[in-house]
Amino acid sequence: MNKINVAELVKGVDGLVTLPDVFVRISQLVDDPDSTITDVANAVSQYPSFAVRLLRVANSPFCGFSSSATDTVAKAVSLIGASQIRNLALSASIMRVFAGLPNNLVSKGNFWRHSIYCALVARILAKRMGKCEPEAVFTAGLLHDIGELVIFNRLPEQAKGALLLVLDSADELPMHEAERQIMGFDHAQVGGELARQWQLHPMLEECIACHHDIQQAQQYPRETALVHIANILSQMAELDTLDTGDVQPIEPLAWEITGLDAEEIIGPTVREAQAGIIEAEKFFLGNY
Repeated sequence: MNKINVAELVKGVDGLVTLPDVFVRISQLVDDPDSTITDVANAVSQYPSFAVRLLRVANSPFCGFSSSATDTVAKAVSLIGASQIRNLALSASIMRVFAGLPNNLVSKGNFWRHSIYCALVARILAKRMGKCEPEAVFTAGLLHDIGELVIFNRLPEQAKGALLLVLDSADELPMHEAERQIMGFDHAQVGGELARQWQLHPMLEECIACHHDIQQAQQYPRETALVHIANILSQMAELDTLDTGDVQPIEPLAWEITGLDAEEIIGPTVREAQAGIIEAEKFFLGNY
């Protein structure tokens, strides 16, 4: 299936092409050089559910903050920072959008748990590498599989066929390859197209679209490689294993691009992500 068909697939999901007002408004303020922290705080306050989540973040170790005295939205915005507020607003908004899309193929709880694990691992790796913005990579990790939810909603029979192909394969066929065999495209392509239609940052679009084909990443190869590694390590965290033989192999190119050492990174990263998953789920899955 070619690009225009993937674009039509995304456009066919009712209400999906427009992001919620909370993200749009906060994003506009962050991009406005004349706006202030107070302006951002006032905007956040207009969306009570998001404001509550933000206060929860500011008072937990989830984003690296240890303060227990952040009791106002203004203090939370000042502590967390406008750019990270936008990333959190985007992530929460997208989860809310997809919460209303029915599918009978996978548990959304399991889907988002994997996504949150991937985000946590991506941020840990970015901090250790020191050459990428950790919170931006966190967002890319969280959204890396959103194309799957579009496919589950729009093409349930084909999605079921891909799942069965994976289960029946003797060599543990990866899901994205099964999707390509059944549909002619995969969830990464669909997610990348969704990010394009949403006019998200090009880094997010490329990480989502290329996390299974990192050699295709042209503008943001480091961030894409981090998400690729994070996707596999998050599976290890979910399985509670440090044996790389239990999961799909990580592309050697990813280690080369990031400069990270697999032997030094894998164990500590998996354990750190496992230690942080509960707080992260409280923020993202609290009311969904």
